[in-house]
Amino acid sequence: MEYDATLKRYVATAAFAPRFLKPNADRYLVQLKAIADGVIRLDETLIIAPPNVDALPIPHRRVEPRILKVLLETIRNRCGLSVHYHSMNPKRPDAQWRSITPHAFANDGLRWHVRAFCHEERRFKDFILSRFLDIGQMEPPEAKAEDDAEWFSFFDVILAPNPKLSESQQRMIAFDYDMPDGRLTLPVRCALLYYFKKRLRLDVASTVDAPKETPVIVVNKNEFEQATKRLEHVGTSPQTSTR
Repeated sequence: MEYDATLKRYVATAAFAPRFLKPNADRYLVQLKAIADGVIRLDETLIIAPPNVDALPIPHRRVEPRILKVLLETIRNRCGLSVHYHSMNPKRPDAQWRSITPHAFANDGLRWHVRAFCHEERRFKDFILSRFLDIGQMEPPEAKAEDDAEWFSFFDVILAPNPKLSESQQRMIAFDYDMPDGRLTLPVRCALLYYFKKRLRLDVASTVDAPKETPVIVVNKNEFEQATKRLEHVGTSPQTSTR
């Protein structure tokens, strides 16, 4: 480093190499996005002189801090909770009071979910955090977190470049997705496989998207489909109850 008399501070030279921190591009870009989204201010980061940056606006999902706080307390205390929740289930056209035992949070890339045991349906389900309208009293729990087999089980999704792309494009996709051997294995919680499938448009990509819009495909597709169908069969997929 050398001292810049004009700036009145030390600046890095071309030969600079960090001794205490490892450069992390993902961390820097996540902070840039948080600044663009208005989640944090520039002075709350270590970023100096950021470039012009913007992020595609996504409709904000309202989450009441008061409700989030009680849910966090409920999970920490391993309790059940009475909640006023509005499901998109046609069998429940209006918001209802129901009892749950929450144990985890999950994000599908667009919204936050609370993973909880539903006292009424006697199974673990996902409840969208922004659809909680009110919070009641804490109640005795009716399940333990470790009872949620789908949450603690993982399925290895194997991804590879779309073979419909040219060889050059496939090499680029392998480089882009950091696939040293042309494949990428992602352990996904079984409880989140439904969202993974939707997020990557795996349910419609082959019939709707052009190859360049579907850069990766699932190599172990049959096993992947069997796993997602098995979850739907036992009733853990949110598409039938909480969306």
